[in-house]
Amino acid sequence: MKNLSIKKLYYSISEVSKITAVEQYVLRYWETEFEELKPQKNRAGNRIYTNKDIQLVLQIKSLLREKKYTIEGAKKILQNYIPEIVVQHINSPSQTDIYPVTHAEVKKEKDSIKKDLEEIKKIIEYLIAKL
Repeated sequence: MKNLSIKKLYYSISEVSKITAVEQYVLRYWETEFEELKPQKNRAGNRIYTNKDIQLVLQIKSLLREKKYTIEGAKKILQNYIPEIVVQHINSPSQTDIYPVTHAEVKKEKDSIKKDLEEIKKIIEYLIAKL
């Protein structure tokens, strides 16, 4: 996916269209179909998109155009989508890429970490008992 390490807080619909390579009318349509995609509007009534909105647009685009999901299928996938999660590449720490992560994946990772910590705790308790 595209690098979103841009300094701006808000983007116009034309900027988002250029960044994501999705036409403006498609962005407006997706707002009606995907309840997660709700950009704010400024005083003039123009849409203002955040980085999270752009991440979501890229995820929707990927699901619909690359993975060939239907709109209904994409809606089901997006129920578990967490757009805030940003992962850095280990090989290039200066570059931040966006990876969609589901709640299920987060829970699985959290459970794995918890299990590891419990094992470490048991080892420490065993070592303390030996002293």
